[in-house]
Amino acid sequence: MPGTDLTRLRIAITAFFALDGFVFAGWVVRIPAVKEQTHASAGALGLALLGVSAGAVVTMTLTGRLCRRYGSHPVTVGCAVLLSLSVALPPLTHSVAALGAVLLVFGAAYGGINVAFNSAAVDLVAALRRPIMPSFHAAFSLGGMIGAGLGGLVAGALSPTRHLLGLTVVGLLVTAAAGPTLLRHEPPRPVDHPAGTGTEGPRRLDGRTRWLVVVFGLIALCTAYGEGAMADWGALHLQQDLETSAGLAAAGYSAFALAMTVGRLTGSTLLERLGRTRTVVAGGTTAAVGMLLGSLAPSVWAALLGFAVTGLGLANLFPVAIERAGRLAGPSGVAVASTLGYGGMLLGPPAIGFMAEAFSLSAALTSVAVLAGVATLIGFLTRHAATG
Repeated sequence: MPGTDLTRLRIAITAFFALDGFVFAGWVVRIPAVKEQTHASAGALGLALLGVSAGAVVTMTLTGRLCRRYGSHPVTVGCAVLLSLSVALPPLTHSVAALGAVLLVFGAAYGGINVAFNSAAVDLVAALRRPIMPSFHAAFSLGGMIGAGLGGLVAGALSPTRHLLGLTVVGLLVTAAAGPTLLRHEPPRPVDHPAGTGTEGPRRLDGRTRWLVVVFGLIALCTAYGEGAMADWGALHLQQDLETSAGLAAAGYSAFALAMTVGRLTGSTLLERLGRTRTVVAGGTTAAVGMLLGSLAPSVWAALLGFAVTGLGLANLFPVAIERAGRLAGPSGVAVASTLGYGGMLLGPPAIGFMAEAFSLSAALTSVAVLAGVATLIGFLTRHAATG
């Protein structure tokens, strides 16, 4: 495939990563308003938020199969349309049950597009032979930062219904602009990957390879748990425990997303210098320290600093895990690692909700630091099993 086509593909895939982050963050910052609208307790809200993760996890394996059969590019475009349409549904609900149901649809679209565009990105990374996977996830984080920042600005001026309907319009416009590029081009195949062993079918895996895919998935799980906790509960922690305004509470996720963006923009350089294993170990350690500060600090500004440090630490763990799993097993590897990863999001909302009711939200958020430490330990123990 000519270099100009690879460049166009990189731009289009990057646009979908950014759109995903933008739409998801736009929903996240309106969670407190939707919680009030549905009169949900912390535990009930946690169960409703379970719909996002449950929908994502259930859809991911299916999406891997769809990518093998139809290609990751058309699946990405289809999921982007569904994601854009479904984000407008939560503010139309007035009960916890209804909220959970529409979040199941939103989660299915979210999980589907994550498997599809990560599979497309893995193919492009292999074709370019450069460790650029963090740059795609930087676009997701940048989209999240913009979405959260914009959400904070309009929180007092627009109702959740109008705000999220606006996200639908933006999502459909971006899909219309970037989608044709993906639909016109097949996923690239690296020169050292002959026809018949590329992305068109599942690869045969030995026991060691399957084990490594699961290991990368566990690292993704620990990371996604932290990202999900910050998305679902970070703003509520600042608003409820530290008594901030809705706008400043939204800044908590913005600080987290900005730090992740910076970490991922420098991720390729970091991977080239440190290698994958040391990047995971250093990142997990940093995230654990940052989340302890973010969850236990008595002041808003110290908590915001902790959120930023957490984002910096978690920045490259998920991209590394997904990229390695995808290189080993194609869309199937991406689906397995993503399913385990978003299993962390499946576990996180209800776990933190119940821990918040039993103890406090700040204490519940320390579980993010614990799982970041687990990711660090896994990275260290598998340093000889996974090269780089």
